[in-house]
Amino acid sequence: MLVVALICLVLLVLTTVLHYEVLRWLSAGLPALGIRPRAKLVVVIIAAFLAHVAEIGLYALAIVVLVRVGGLGMLGDPARFGFDVALYFSAETFTSLGYGDVVPSGDMRLLAGAEALNGLLLIGWSASYAYIAMERFWNGASRSSD
Repeated sequence: MLVVALICLVLLVLTTVLHYEVLRWLSAGLPALGIRPRAKLVVVIIAAFLAHVAEIGLYALAIVVLVRVGGLGMLGDPARFGFDVALYFSAETFTSLGYGDVVPSGDMRLLAGAEALNGLLLIGWSASYAYIAMERFWNGASRSSD
C-alpha cells in the first residue's frame, strides 16, 4: 500500500507540473498568435484536452507497471489486461465517469481514488483557465472594436 501511495503522490506532482506548464505556455503564447479570439479559445480547449490525455496516459502507464511489475493488484479480467484496458480505466476514472465495467482490486483501488480526485482538480483548473481566457479574449475583442 505504501508503494501505491508514493506512486499516487508522484503522479499528483507530475500531472500538476504538466498541467501548469501547458497553461503557462498558453498564457505566454496566445497573445502573440495573430488569430481571432474565437480561434484562441479553440487553442485553449485543444491544449487542455491534450494535457488531460497526457495525464490520463501517465496514470495508465503507472497502472500497467504496478500490476505487471509490482503485482500490486489487478484491473478487471486478468486475461484481458493490457495497456488499452489501463488507458480506458484511467480515462473513465480521471473524468469521474465511472462505468464500473473495469474494476480495480488490491492496492489499485487507492490509485483509482487518487486519480479521480486528481482528475477532478485538473479538469476544474482547465475550466477556470478557459473561463478566464475567454473573458480576456472577449474583453480585448470588444475594446479593439470600439
